[in-house]
Amino acid sequence: MSLLEKIPMKYLSLIILVIQNSALVLVMTQSRDILPRYATSTAVTLSELAKLIICLCMHIRDELNTKGHVKPRELFSEIFGRDAWKLMIPAGLYTLQNNLQYVAVTLLDAATFQVTYQLKILTTALCTVIILRRSLSLKKWLALVILTVGVVLVQFPTKTSTTEDKRNQKLLGLATVVCACIISGLAGVYFEKILKGTRASLWVRNIQLSFFSLFPALFLGVLWMDGDSVLTNGFLYGYNIYTVMAIACQACGGIIVAIVVKYADNILKGFATSISIIVSSFFSIYLFDFHITLLFIVGSSLVIYSSYMYGLDDSKKPATYQPVDTQMENLENDEFTLKVEENRPSA
Repeated sequence: MSLLEKIPMKYLSLIILVIQNSALVLVMTQSRDILPRYATSTAVTLSELAKLIICLCMHIRDELNTKGHVKPRELFSEIFGRDAWKLMIPAGLYTLQNNLQYVAVTLLDAATFQVTYQLKILTTALCTVIILRRSLSLKKWLALVILTVGVVLVQFPTKTSTTEDKRNQKLLGLATVVCACIISGLAGVYFEKILKGTRASLWVRNIQLSFFSLFPALFLGVLWMDGDSVLTNGFLYGYNIYTVMAIACQACGGIIVAIVVKYADNILKGFATSISIIVSSFFSIYLFDFHITLLFIVGSSLVIYSSYMYGLDDSKKPATYQPVDTQMENLENDEFTLKVEENRPSA
């Protein structure tokens, strides 16, 4: 028996999630630091295409294991059923969110981006309260306040970023992250609302999301926003090994989160996110000459603690369906889908 086989699945999946979370922000930052810079819309498009292929292969494998065959007509009907169109709105929102992530890592250092992006917990919670009329416990509200204070502390300027240009760049990066978090919260809540009670499998929902994401990614992103650059320089202009790694990390991210939710729980997932922040900050020192300050340590510690605190189950009732806090990565949308699957009878 190999060493990997001896590790329980929930801990193995958490290790993979830590590596993926840490690697994603680091390789995205590194890929954007190399000139000439590639068009972010092309990277998002390829990421969604890769995710579509992966999920389609996984769904076909499951069909072969359960039915012993795959009929193209049945497969087409299952994927493009009567409620498939509902995924168009969250798919468009997640596509915009993914593009904003690339812009944010261009403007911010990896560690600051990783910490600030945890604001998605706050935006998702607020969207859940406002749109779904769901109440939060006092403990969760306290966690959200601590989270906000931590992010504010991380944003304080340092001695290395006192110039006007760097201050403006950091402010723009912060605004970009906030927009991405708001979109993530809206998409996650909308995704929850339309999928609650549906019977589609995890892979089918991810296929639908990736398929509908390709249209805004390709037509609005590649052709409309970056059309001139792509036509002049080519689709893969500015690509490097780190760009390929970032695309791979984004494509696999949501699937890894889904596996973690299946074998672990929110507390352990929050713990993995906290470790990812620490790992990203550590490597940022050596890779990007990042200077850690006392305010950053205090702020990131508050963010880590609030993420853990928010993930705690504050009820004494047996575990039931929990609303999404979203994702992920990229694509946190996958996490909710699996939670729905786990809390209803099999199809």
